[in-house]
Amino acid sequence: MEAEQVFPMKGGVGNSSYAKNSSLQKMVISKVRATVEEAALEVYCNIFPDCMRIADLGCSSGPNSLAPTSYILDAIISQCSNQMIMKKKKPLTFQVFLNDLPGNDFNTVFQSLSTFYERLQNNGKGDKFDHPLCFVMAMPGSFYGRLFPNNFIHFFHSSYSLQWLSKVPKGLVSETGEAHNKDNIYVTKASPNVVVKAYFSQFQEDFTYFLRCRSEEIIIGGSMVLTILGSITSNDHKHVLEVVGRALNDMVSEGIIEEKCLASFNMPVYSPNAKELRKVVEEEGSFELHKLEKFKVTWDAGFNEEKGKINNSINVDDDDNIDKYNRGKYVSDYMRAILEPIMMKQFGEKIMDDLFERFTHTIIESMANENCHNINLVIYLIKNQG
Repeated sequence: MEAEQVFPMKGGVGNSSYAKNSSLQKMVISKVRATVEEAALEVYCNIFPDCMRIADLGCSSGPNSLAPTSYILDAIISQCSNQMIMKKKKPLTFQVFLNDLPGNDFNTVFQSLSTFYERLQNNGKGDKFDHPLCFVMAMPGSFYGRLFPNNFIHFFHSSYSLQWLSKVPKGLVSETGEAHNKDNIYVTKASPNVVVKAYFSQFQEDFTYFLRCRSEEIIIGGSMVLTILGSITSNDHKHVLEVVGRALNDMVSEGIIEEKCLASFNMPVYSPNAKELRKVVEEEGSFELHKLEKFKVTWDAGFNEEKGKINNSINVDDDDNIDKYNRGKYVSDYMRAILEPIMMKQFGEKIMDDLFERFTHTIIESMANENCHNINLVIYLIKNQG
């Protein structure tokens, strides 16, 4: 299955859309803000371009799409104001490219541009320099391929996108047609070594090509900050996709889903560990690994921000259980916004409500008995001079 055949994030602004269920991703973007600002400022102050070109890869839709751009522009505007480096009195100028697959809901992003531009204009500092100019446009296409001309972009950013592979790895089915990863939809501790190797091989191929493409498109001295949903080890059993797999297996055991339908399904996702990520960067060779950081967030880390929006009219017997249910529902809702398109393609639309209600209860059980968190890997890369 090619990743471009499905559209990982659910569009629109409805209650089940990604736009309404992305507060966890917002928190992660916020935690990486200092590194993004540092990297973008370094590029700007070293090159001082007439027009700084920024690309956000895998921007999706909703309130997070323009957040990294806002951080970058705020930092540069503040720097220019404080250090009075705009002596030419030319307005700061930016060109921003928002990239995602062609099926992404770019319209939802564009509908928020008027607010974005108004806020940007209000950041102008009057007599010190004119209001900054920013031109935002879509760049549809897979980032596992060329997107821009040579030596064009000054700064690349991507958050929670590069764990998506270009396709499901090869080698997950034996010569006799038996699924190597039966009962799982991703790499788990129960997966045989052939599955682990197949997934890493696909990630290595994809990420190597990603770096090669970006090295052609970025200027000398340009940089990238990439945040990837990672893991402690390749087969970290606490990955949230294992919990999705449990819910699907329950439905197979009850005859709701055919066993062969689940056996043939594997997610085009890979969460690398820090060692694997470093290995690919160093072997590809186009970029200096300036910084590699990791941090954890619990699966329900963004719950408190969304707490007031969650319906408490559920059939549970006390406040503690209400809180547990709502935390599970919060995780289930954002996973549904991410996974529903690809799940519908494989299993059909009719079972979606049942699947994600089961997933809610499986998540509640997992969070009560396991240490459930996401590993986030942040890499700051600078293009090599040679």
